[in-house]
Amino acid sequence: MLLLAVVMPAAAQENKDHHLEVAKNLEVFNTIYKNLDMIYVDTLDAAETIGAGIDAMLKSLDPYTEYYPEEKMQDLKSIFTGNIYAGIGSTIHYDSSIKRVRIYEPYEGNPAQEAGLKMGDIILSIDDESMIDKDVSYVSSHLRGEAGTSFLLKIKRPSTGKTMQMKITRRQIQNPTIPYYGLQNDSIGYILLSGFTENSSREVRRAFIDLKKQGMRKLVFDLRGNGGGSEQEAVHIVNMFVPKGVNVVSNRGKLKKVSRDYVTTVEPLDSLMPVVVLVNGNSASASEITSGALQDLDRAVILGTRTYGKGLVQMTIDLPYNGNLKLTSNKYFIPSGRCIQAINYRHGHGGYTEHVADSLTKVFYTKNGREVRDGGGIKPDVEVKPDSLPNLAYYLQASSRDSADVLYNYELDYYLAHPTIANPRDFKLTDADYEEFKQRVIASGFTYDPESEKILKNLKRMAEFEGYYEDAKDEFDNLEKKLKHNLGKDLDKHKAVIKEMIESDIVAFYYYQKGSVELGLRYDKMFSEACKLLNSPSEYEKILQPPTLVSSK
Repeated sequence: MLLLAVVMPAAAQENKDHHLEVAKNLEVFNTIYKNLDMIYVDTLDAAETIGAGIDAMLKSLDPYTEYYPEEKMQDLKSIFTGNIYAGIGSTIHYDSSIKRVRIYEPYEGNPAQEAGLKMGDIILSIDDESMIDKDVSYVSSHLRGEAGTSFLLKIKRPSTGKTMQMKITRRQIQNPTIPYYGLQNDSIGYILLSGFTENSSREVRRAFIDLKKQGMRKLVFDLRGNGGGSEQEAVHIVNMFVPKGVNVVSNRGKLKKVSRDYVTTVEPLDSLMPVVVLVNGNSASASEITSGALQDLDRAVILGTRTYGKGLVQMTIDLPYNGNLKLTSNKYFIPSGRCIQAINYRHGHGGYTEHVADSLTKVFYTKNGREVRDGGGIKPDVEVKPDSLPNLAYYLQASSRDSADVLYNYELDYYLAHPTIANPRDFKLTDADYEEFKQRVIASGFTYDPESEKILKNLKRMAEFEGYYEDAKDEFDNLEKKLKHNLGKDLDKHKAVIKEMIESDIVAFYYYQKGSVELGLRYDKMFSEACKLLNSPSEYEKILQPPTLVSSK
């Protein structure tokens, strides 16, 4: 009792001091702005000046706490709904060879595709305003607008030479929640989830039921590149695989009223089917709740690379004048009790960040007694690193956006010359097709900078500066000859990767995004390893069991 009497006044004093500091600083801020507004040589824009002060204040906290004034509320809504903008739903491309903007890739189920627009269509005018000699940003700003508004689009179709005019009504464009799902190898289902937006769990449930009807007995659930979203949607998805009444995630913050536990509320669709979840460094937030909970409950094998490590939860608060504040209110804890937040945000002296070192993480245990750790994201049960993309492939993709256009023009000509192609699982560029592409690249004068040559130049410069170059000149000369790139040779060396890249683009023109994903599974190293694991029940079960404890005699 004596201890309590000593502690309480100290706590009360600390609280009183805190409130005094808050009041004092708010008064100082208010007085500074009033004087600036009254005396400063130029008239201040209140929204801009105070907005900059708000942004600076929030920047000292964490990257997820953000202020949305009324004019930016649509950006906040898009986070939850997945609606990005109102327009026609197509990428466009500036073709430098004709100095015109073309339709590049219409998205399935959106106004551009429904109106019959095709890759390569040249945009001539929008509502009788000429788009000739206009750049991509100008044309894009005219294609976008308020949802429900209509405009007249005039295009020229290269395959027929005809000029066409069509009326298109803009809609909210939403990335598909599930770009593709399908049955692979007769019994392995595959579902790719792009985000945890509103009703995404319903879409996953629908896909799962459909795959089971088709004969699915094992599942690969792909969360790679999924940056997360709704926590509730993650819980609903986990509930598809685990029984009713299981705690999936707990939120804990400063205020008791914003802390809560999320428990599964319905019976699962399937609590026994083997599941492999694919993750990578861009799997974050709700993706980590899903994969982490399934790992902690020993309900799925997690395969890929370590996830991003976002263990923070945000809530929204309505502000005066129709604004909103999205702020970090909790940390979340998955079933084993761990929080996987990878970065500590320190809020003093301007704020700074520190990554949680592996050596400082703590051990927790899954339902079966396997060791898992907090901090630093979800570490997969099976680590599989993807193959890296060669430097040449990056430059080829970049060229399709600049004056070279070598990749884009090849793909366009291929599309115009082939009214139909094989389905995504069977489509392949022939060796003759690739040879034609290779010769086009060489003839175009395409150039790229191999990173190894850049590094060698820097090393030579440093060796000269430190006085080592003359002694090592012969070695430098020999290495320079070996690293001198030969475009034709490099195109042959990286043929498999570049062919895959071209095939993916071409398939998307005929079968849209889902076709591109389906084709990609043929080359997908992580997916291949997941299938091997699912086809080996003993190996799958072994991963979900704790290491055997051998007692010493």
